Amino acid sequence: MRLVWTLLFALASNAALAASPEDDYIAARDKAISDIAAQESSNAAVEALDAANEKARAELEKRLSALLGPLLVKDFPATGTINLESLSASDIGFGMLDGLRYAKSDEGPSIVATTQGLAERWLQSKADEDDESLKLPTNLGEALKLDGFYAQAIGSDAAFVKTLDFALKKPEGADIAVARLGGWTQDVGPIYDQQVVVAVVKGDRVLVAEAPAAPAVPKIAACEALWTAADATAQKFQQAYQGSDLKDQQAYDSANAAWEKGDGDYRACMGERLPGDPAFPALLAQAQELADHMAGK
Repeated sequence: MRLVWTLLFALASNAALAASPEDDYIAARDKAISDIAAQESSNAAVEALDAANEKARAELEKRLSALLGPLLVKDFPATGTINLESLSASDIGFGMLDGLRYAKSDEGPSIVATTQGLAERWLQSKADEDDESLKLPTNLGEALKLDGFYAQAIGSDAAFVKTLDFALKKPEGADIAVARLGGWTQDVGPIYDQQVVVAVVKGDRVLVAEAPAAPAVPKIAACEALWTAADATAQKFQQAYQGSDLKDQQAYDSANAAWEKGDGDYRACMGERLPGDPAFPALLAQAQELADHMAGK
């Protein structure tokens, strides 16, 4: 009997130590990143680096496809492509959320899908960032409320800036459902090409969708006026800075402060006034429909 218990304990221990598919994926990803870094350190040709990057991404895409299975969301393809744009730390697109992106076209709606386990590992890596501006909370529900999550998870060369949060009805079966309106930008000021972004967590799956706002977000005169006035003030300070032989630092700082304040005032105005605009119900309906479809309705 003692031998039987010993064997059972050994088998249980080996099962506990067996690597999960997520562990295997992370190990393969980290090895690919390390191998590419080593090639960069040895001054490998750009063509060789590009080939190694594409080969490794293709292998990781296969692993993720096996891990996630087909996507079953209305109006989206069943198969996706890897969300990681690069495995080289020197490239834009490095460090994005581990998952697959599903889209019919580059311009249309897309969904990035992953598992809670991979999402939580990714968030832990962001919590450990040395750069404070890149840090994110490890709690998935808290992270989904932040612009920085979307900028780093599904964006590569621009920041995501929220205009407002939608008041969604959480779809049946979903654990978390978050929706917001915003846009991608590299500067302050109005963003006229806005996106509806929706995140749904259901069981082990995390889905993050973005779709061009339909209808387009209207310009609201009062908000435009706030930005126009702020920009005019900032331009005067900027001209003073450029016209100064000593490049007056105070004028430079004042220009940036005026732009930053104008940007904040503009967004606050949009967040307050847009829900009263005739276009808003359709935007809310778009967000709700995305959330419902992602939850399987």
